[in-house]
Amino acid sequence: MRVGFIGLGAMGKPMALNLIKAGYDLTVFDIMPQAVADLEGAGATSVTSPREVAAAAEIVITMLPNAAIVDETL
Repeated sequence: MRVGFIGLGAMGKPMALNLIKAGYDLTVFDIMPQAVADLEGAGATSVTSPREVAAAAEIVITMLPNAAIVDETL
């Protein structure tokens, strides 16, 4: 299953790493380049926008700070 993950902060990064460990094909996006690089190093594919995450995934998970940011991202 192709999973997308948007938001790789304190909560999102460990969750995304667990998905990789479980064998999921993971595509990620975050506004912080280092967070994305860390996930790439663990086996995720990175993209440059939330739209690209949605295009690459069957399921998209967001782990974002508040409802306004979720609304803006979606």
